[in-house]
Amino acid sequence: MERQAYRIDKVGSTSNLKLVTESLDEPQANEVQVEVHAIGLNFADVFAIHGLYSATPKGSFVPGLEFAGVITKAGAEVSGFKKGDRVMGVTRFGGYASHLNIDDRHIVPLADDWTYEEGAAYLVQGMTAYYALVFLGGLQKNQNVLIHSGAGGVGIMANRIAKCYDAFTIGTIGSDKKLKVLEAEGFDAKIVRSKKFGNDLEEALNGRELNLIVETIGGEIFKAGYNLLAPQGRMVVVGASQFASPGSKPNYLKLLWKFLTRPKIDPQQMIQENRSVMGFNLIWLYEKVDVMDDLLKDMAKLDLGKPMVGQVFEFDQLHEAIKLFQSGRSTGKVVVKTNA
Repeated sequence: MERQAYRIDKVGSTSNLKLVTESLDEPQANEVQVEVHAIGLNFADVFAIHGLYSATPKGSFVPGLEFAGVITKAGAEVSGFKKGDRVMGVTRFGGYASHLNIDDRHIVPLADDWTYEEGAAYLVQGMTAYYALVFLGGLQKNQNVLIHSGAGGVGIMANRIAKCYDAFTIGTIGSDKKLKVLEAEGFDAKIVRSKKFGNDLEEALNGRELNLIVETIGGEIFKAGYNLLAPQGRMVVVGASQFASPGSKPNYLKLLWKFLTRPKIDPQQMIQENRSVMGFNLIWLYEKVDVMDDLLKDMAKLDLGKPMVGQVFEFDQLHEAIKLFQSGRSTGKVVVKTNA
């Protein structure tokens, strides 16, 4: 069959991302073919398009890590799904398309009362937040948690998960225009990041220990948070938005300067101060299906509610969606609907 897909032949600029019509093979025995109804945008998409992501495929590829849609065909060995099932899923790139083939281990049923847009907004954000907080961060009841990019998809989910553990949560944002989102999501303290972030964080803690940080920024913000971590405190790095570029292509000199001047941590000092820094890449989880299953089962036990879909674009507006996402002005999840 033929499908529409946004394909990039040469990384380096979003302007190289072109909408094409191309053939899609029949699904293999362990795969299903999905008519995609909604696509979720992620920072990894932009970094891959710019050629700054180590997991970026070589040569021509279709970006996109998550989607929701309807199964149109099922391979001979697929037993848990059938034609007509509504599903949401994750893919190691390939999501920016009207149709795709996917291993049935990488999809889950989409609840009847969830929209396709909500389905495309849940898996990457939810698994990132849960893996960071619980699996790596070791979140315990009544701890104090700093969550950067609190009005974004991961930040919102991280706060909801932390609240299930009765945590005191501090959310940070880049603009006071997003304060209403933090208020609606029930963050206990809110910080608009600035050059006095360290002082603002200390004030927000108000004598409390800082036990856990979900770090997404980098640079001086990273450094200020690390310096206030309590003994046995953990910082889990899930992103580095300081390296994001608002334009169609990166400013490589600026990126190089940020890279060379990024904070350095002495392992010996970490031992003396009893602090930890961890990081992970969600693409790694793609190959660890058993871990993904455990994450989703554990998340299902929590009352996390539906994901917040902030902005929805049409398929032919994908470039506009990416521009908004890069600008830092979006809240919740940015989703693109296909023409299905």
